[in-house]
Amino acid sequence: MIRPAIILYLLLLAAAAARAQDSLFGLSPTPAEAALSSPSPSPTPISTPPLHTTSTIQKRGFFGRIMHPFSSSEVLPKYDNRKLRGLVLNLQISPQPVRLSEVRQIEVKVTVSNLGTHLVNLEFPTDQRIEVQLLNSADTVLTKWSENHAIKDTPGSILINPGEHIEYKELIATRDLTPGKVFTVEVFFPKYPELKIRQKFLTEP
Repeated sequence: MIRPAIILYLLLLAAAAARAQDSLFGLSPTPAEAALSSPSPSPTPISTPPLHTTSTIQKRGFFGRIMHPFSSSEVLPKYDNRKLRGLVLNLQISPQPVRLSEVRQIEVKVTVSNLGTHLVNLEFPTDQRIEVQLLNSADTVLTKWSENHAIKDTPGSILINPGEHIEYKELIATRDLTPGKVFTVEVFFPKYPELKIRQKFLTEP
């Protein structure tokens, strides 16, 4: 009777050990199996902001203007007479302010510069090149330079190379001016009316 009891005990012990092994290794999935069996979450879409492109206009610096003074960025007058294209006028008057008790004449200097790329040939039917006149605030002509100068019928011409300039200096009387007002000096070329420049000035007693 002892031997069968021992065999039964061993069988029960083996069954218990097998049940314990199944609970440890057969029932709980491994981490790899769990990762494979579980559904992966769908990726959340990320909104991308729109791209904005900006363009920057570069301005020419000081040295750029020195190295290329006559580049395309310079604005030149547009004359109807193509022969005059590239010419620029500059006007200076002295003294300023004009003290009528001290001066009887105003010095007028006009400079004609050729900022273009071609030679400019100006032709004149007489020896007069420029006309100078003084105007009041209503643009009424008070004094003209040619009224006190004899004009000769001597034709002539002037050549202005690119990058060069010519100057004209004349004196005009102040007898028709009054103190404490603003007047205008106008200079133009009678043969080429488009070549014209003005400048205002103030008179004092």
